[in-house]
Amino acid sequence: MYSLKNKTALITGASRGIGEEVAKLYAKAGAHVIVSSRKQEGVNAVAEAIRGNGGQSTAMACHIGDPGAIEDLIRKIRAEIGTIDVLVNNAAANPYFGHILDTPLSALKKTIEVNIEGYFLMSQLVGQIMRETGGGCIINTASINGVTPGPMQGIYSITKAAIISMTKAFARECAPQNIRVNAVLPGLTDTKFASALTKNEAMLKSILPLIPMNRMAQPEEIAGAFLFLASPAASYITGINIPVDGGLLI
Repeated sequence: MYSLKNKTALITGASRGIGEEVAKLYAKAGAHVIVSSRKQEGVNAVAEAIRGNGGQSTAMACHIGDPGAIEDLIRKIRAEIGTIDVLVNNAAANPYFGHILDTPLSALKKTIEVNIEGYFLMSQLVGQIMRETGGGCIINTASINGVTPGPMQGIYSITKAAIISMTKAFARECAPQNIRVNAVLPGLTDTKFASALTKNEAMLKSILPLIPMNRMAQPEEIAGAFLFLASPAASYITGINIPVDGGLLI
């Protein structure tokens, strides 16, 4: 029911954190995992760890804020591997932490380039492959911030809300091509990416009481939702956004 045997999965932002845990879990479920992130050394380490545990993995660096790099990655996968059955859009940018009125234009542009344009183009190009091969599954990493904006995370929250809407738009139009599109909305998670919050004692004291489980998540606790959505267990599920947040959005 939760097997990904004979499937090829491309995971962006997979050199650490949630993406790394999803890659390792997919490999355990039988998938050939294409580990992607900006730096080749980072994806090499994750791919080697997967292979060391008996899994199948290929490391391919790509900066999803660069349309040319995305196009090159897809061409390379077509040439060397052939197809993509599962896409996890997980890479993200959050370069600015501060009041929304003081957001630098450079941070605005970078966050939109990665979190919106990168997700859209990756979904479009991989979706075209899936259309040719009879279907597939796309999973976007959104955030609970896309539902309730996080303090001092204005533009990041705005882009995550856009990903939630993007998920629904792709799901509606791609369902006839047998392409399912869903999103996972992580809550506060103990990753380097979220360290502006997780390492800030004052912020934690204000955030943790809002979470019914009264703690942050570990990355491996988020990965299970990605496995469910990619697996046959979710074969009739598309266009949904699953919060994995310890109950914060209740």
